[in-house]
Amino acid sequence: MQLYIGIMSGTSLDGVDVALCQFEANDCDIIATHFLAYPAELKLSLLALHASQPNELESALLLGNKLAYLYTDAVKNMLATAKVNADQIAAIGCHGQTIRHRPELGFTLQIGNNALLAELTNITVVGDFRSRDIAASGQGAPLVPAFHQAIFGSTTLNRAIINIGGIANITYLNKNGDVLGFDSGPGNMLLDAWAKLKLNQDFDADGAWASTGVVHESILSNMLAEPYFSLPPPKSTGRDLFNDAWLKQHILYPHTRPQDIARTLVELSANTIYQALNRFCVDVDEVYLCGGGARNGLLVGTIKAMLKDTPLLNTDALGIGVDWLEAAAFAWLAKQTLEGKTSNLPSVTGAKGLRILGAIYPA
Repeated sequence: MQLYIGIMSGTSLDGVDVALCQFEANDCDIIATHFLAYPAELKLSLLALHASQPNELESALLLGNKLAYLYTDAVKNMLATAKVNADQIAAIGCHGQTIRHRPELGFTLQIGNNALLAELTNITVVGDFRSRDIAASGQGAPLVPAFHQAIFGSTTLNRAIINIGGIANITYLNKNGDVLGFDSGPGNMLLDAWAKLKLNQDFDADGAWASTGVVHESILSNMLAEPYFSLPPPKSTGRDLFNDAWLKQHILYPHTRPQDIARTLVELSANTIYQALNRFCVDVDEVYLCGGGARNGLLVGTIKAMLKDTPLLNTDALGIGVDWLEAAAFAWLAKQTLEGKTSNLPSVTGAKGLRILGAIYPA
């Protein structure tokens, strides 16, 4: 029995998701999971690093070391609970924490010190999955659609899988085997930033606060004019574009209630997801949600109203819980790397061709 661990820490900066997985044919069995929240100080340091600052190279390397220790704690806690030994694990697939993502300039940066992680866990680590695709003129993201195709593909139904993390990304699995995947725009990122600023809370649980507001149509229109939304795939984005500065420049309206901004940001996320589906994903039969946004009742309800008669479900219905799908995907990506198999999709990233992704750090 070969087991793989996936580690995912995304743009929401809430913490690290770890999943212990076993793969057989087109089936993913999640044996154990663990979530470890980022300490407040670490989250603030990582957020600050997204903008240029003095001595940022040293800061990034030191934070990478801290993340490696945090990832190690998460892995060891999960293995102890599952009563699984490190020598039973074939590899860890570690996404790392994205600090810069500039494929148009030919680079991406995810920190986490994979060599240290391999040393601390005594498990082979596969990381830096995005760089090889970017070297082949791709976006380096999203990478999860290849996993979606392997696990969720159908020959009878056109499926869309929507991960609503800090950024929302869409995978369209056509029943004919074609796959499209791209970032539609902000998911929870701007919502969380506004909740932190106005409520001093990391997020607006279930959209409760936003539900007390109304959509500010002028602000929404202004936001929807962002050129990124009209770009065709392949495309990917992150905090390099959708950050606090972007938010501030779009809400310069006096006497606007904070809860109305919150409700408008929910509408922005839902609208850009729906418009992307409508424009690029023809004849969708089913839509499945995952990621933290799948637990925001207001956001989910807004998307459901836009989709009308198209079924909207969570990926739990397909066998993988909404909180663990991306971590499982990076376990699968590590497996592909060790087996010498390709795991990018040129139809998704725009790369020149199929490539074996990731760098291996043996135990």
